[in-house]
Amino acid sequence: MNNWVVDAIGKINADAHRSADTHLFKLPLPRLAGVDIYLKDESTHPTGSLKHRLARSLFLYALCNGKITQGTTVVEASSGSTAVSEAYFARMIGVPFIAVVPKSTARSKIKLIEFYGGKIHFVDSAPQMHDASVELARSISGYFMDQFTYAERATDWRGNNNIAESVFTQMEREPHPIPSMLVMSAGTGGTSATLGRYIRYRGYDTELTVVDPENSVFYDSYMTCDCNLVSDKSSRIEGIGRPKVEHSFQPGVIDHMLQVPDAASVATMLWLEKLIGRKAGPSTGTNLWGALQSAQTMVAKGRTGSIVTLLCDSGERYLDTYYNPEWVGKCIGDHQKFSDELDASFT
Repeated sequence: MNNWVVDAIGKINADAHRSADTHLFKLPLPRLAGVDIYLKDESTHPTGSLKHRLARSLFLYALCNGKITQGTTVVEASSGSTAVSEAYFARMIGVPFIAVVPKSTARSKIKLIEFYGGKIHFVDSAPQMHDASVELARSISGYFMDQFTYAERATDWRGNNNIAESVFTQMEREPHPIPSMLVMSAGTGGTSATLGRYIRYRGYDTELTVVDPENSVFYDSYMTCDCNLVSDKSSRIEGIGRPKVEHSFQPGVIDHMLQVPDAASVATMLWLEKLIGRKAGPSTGTNLWGALQSAQTMVAKGRTGSIVTLLCDSGERYLDTYYNPEWVGKCIGDHQKFSDELDASFT
C-alpha cells in the first residue's frame, strides 16, 4: 500500500475519532400508552445527515480495495445528501469529486456539494443517474463510487461503531432497552441491511420494518419477491425510494414493509416540527409515519415496548421545497387529512 493511501485512510479515521455519537431522544407522546418512540438524530454529523456514515464507509472501502489513489476523480450518483458527504471526504483526502444529480435536487444541497469543492453534473431524472455516472467515470478515467451497489458491503454490520450498534448501546438504560422494532426507509438499502443483519447477529428480539414512498419499487419487490422490477417514475421524497431494485437492498433481513403516501410523509415532517420545535427532512417524515403506525398496532394488541427510527437530516435543506406550501401543493398534493389524523391520534 502506498504512502498516500495510508495517509488518506488515516485522515478519515481521525475524523471519525474526533466525532461524537449522534443523539437518541425520546418523543413526548403520552397518548401511546406503554410504547415509547425514539429518534436517532443523524443530522448532527459534520455534513448534516445519515449519509455521513455511508460516505465514510464507501471511501474507506474504495481506498482499501485499491479503487482510489492519488488524483483519482470520484464520481457518485446521488440526489444530494450522499454527494454532500462524499464531497466532504474527497476534499479531506485531496481528490476531485463530481456529483451526478437530478435537476430537481434541492438548491441548498447543490450549494453544499459545491461548498466542499465538488462539481455538479445534472441529469433530467433519477433513473438516468446510474448510466450517466458510469459513462462519466469511464470518459475521465475516474472511479464511480456507486453507493447503490456498495452500501450494504462497505459498512461492517457486525459492529465497529455502526449505526445499529450505536442504537442498541444508547437504549441500554431505557425502560424497554431492546427495541420491539426499528423503522427505516430505503435509499440505497444499505442502512436497513446493516440494521437487519446486526439484529440477527446479536440475536435480538427486534423486528425491522422498512418504509417506502410512492413511485419506489422496493415495496412491490418485497411483496412479490421480484428483484427485477423497474419503474419509469421517480420518488418524490428526496433521498429515499428507487425506480429499480438496487444491489444494496436486502429483503431477506426485513420483517415488514410499509408503503407510505408521500402526503403522509410531508404531514408527519410538519407535525414533528410542532412536537419538538425543529425541522427535519421528508424522509424523516416517512420514517416517523411508519413508527407511529407500528406503535398504534402495538397498543391495539396490548403490547408494550420501544420503537426506534431515524431523523435522517435537517429540514433546513428543504425550505424552498417541502417547507414551501406552494411547492408542496404543486408537487405532492394536499396533506390535510394526514395532518388531521396525526393531531387526532397523537397530539
